[in-house]
Amino acid sequence: MPTTPAAGSIVIAHDSSPHSAAALSWGLEQASVEDRPVDVVHLLSVTEAQQAAWLGASGAGLQALDDLRDQAVAHLEGLAVLARAQYPSLRIRTHVVEREARHGLIDLSASAHLMVLGSHGRGPLTSPLLGSVSAAVTRRAECPVVVVFPPRPASDTAAPAGSGVLVGVDGTADSVPVLEFAFAQAALRGHHLTAVHCVRDLIAAYVGDAGFPTEEEMLRARAVLAESVAGLAEKYPDVAVSRRLNRGLLDQLVTDADKAWDLVVVGGRRHGALHRLLVGSTTIAVLERAHCPVAVVPEGRTPTG
Repeated sequence: MPTTPAAGSIVIAHDSSPHSAAALSWGLEQASVEDRPVDVVHLLSVTEAQQAAWLGASGAGLQALDDLRDQAVAHLEGLAVLARAQYPSLRIRTHVVEREARHGLIDLSASAHLMVLGSHGRGPLTSPLLGSVSAAVTRRAECPVVVVFPPRPASDTAAPAGSGVLVGVDGTADSVPVLEFAFAQAALRGHHLTAVHCVRDLIAAYVGDAGFPTEEEMLRARAVLAESVAGLAEKYPDVAVSRRLNRGLLDQLVTDADKAWDLVVVGGRRHGALHRLLVGSTTIAVLERAHCPVAVVPEGRTPTG
């Protein structure tokens, strides 16, 4: 079993849970659409290894660690057989990485084209894979990270399917890679793209003052949105684009009862402390409320091949 993912591959984190299965399915389809190699990775964490080694000083601990490793290898190889049968043209490799998940995934992101993680549910991010691990990975990864969520419960009112890609636009140079990623994904899958610029979002969300924004602010916001989208619309002429000004926070649109987004794209990093706080909290809010895959794209990033 190889130990180093291929440069420019789609790395899929897998921990044998049903939610990881959803991430695997999404990641394989994405790799097929992009014609990229796939690396399915199981992180054998430091905690697991320590628990296994603690079982006894007579060699039982080392045997338990070997058993954990063998089980992970066998499970991944079984997944690869099924994946190759479904996508015979894909180059699929599997890896067991004996490292704590957070640091292991961040390191793997340095050479990956895209990383895919599974979510364990709604609400605060407290699951083993999507908890502090996912928060750290989406904040510090060198490549875009897609978090795949379980579908809405069957009891929920079904939202219309096929609403396309939703991306937040703020007009800064650092956020250009975020918008370009959204355009590229819409082009690859033939989706409609909705570009949203939130106007005075903190005031609208938390104060609710009907007197804001002013007409001048709205004119500036329209200009920011138009200028942000214009160049990429020319680069991706086949992508149908809607431009939308929104009074409120981006995460409010993610749970819009009238929309079922195929993908939501947000930025993952800023240089200034205040921007880092605001963008980071918005990203986490989107991740906590989403029912669809969410791509977190490092801002100011130079794409890998």
